[in-house]
Amino acid sequence: MTQLALTDAYEAFMQTAHAYVNLSTEADYEAALEALEATLESAEDTPNDPLNPLIELLSQSIETYESQNSELTAFVDEAMSMPTDIALLKTLMRQYNLTGSDFPEIGDKTMVSKVLNGKRVLQRQSMEQLGQRFGIRPAMFLGG
Repeated sequence: MTQLALTDAYEAFMQTAHAYVNLSTEADYEAALEALEATLESAEDTPNDPLNPLIELLSQSIETYESQNSELTAFVDEAMSMPTDIALLKTLMRQYNLTGSDFPEIGDKTMVSKVLNGKRVLQRQSMEQLGQRFGIRPAMFLGG
């Protein structure tokens, strides 16, 4: 391939990929996350998969956007400063727009509040039920 052909191929690629590489809006960010997810599902998860460079490019773009977004960095900082089970519960609450009354697996609103405030420990049975409800491994509440 000649230098001119390489440059032309790169420019054509960047016309299509620009919004996924240079994330500047929440919509670009969401589109890049979706593109990464689709690419990961298509990849064979081998060291020589031809999609690996695209996965790396999308991942770097997402990471750069996240590191420059004050809301996302504040969210990550907050989540990292609290116990895993509480961080995961708060994430589920945000993601699914839930309140303390929406967790019968834990107990009543008062019990959920105690767990979220670190005054009570999330019980194993609750972790298992929450895992089943949200389609996640119960070990995620323990950081696993």
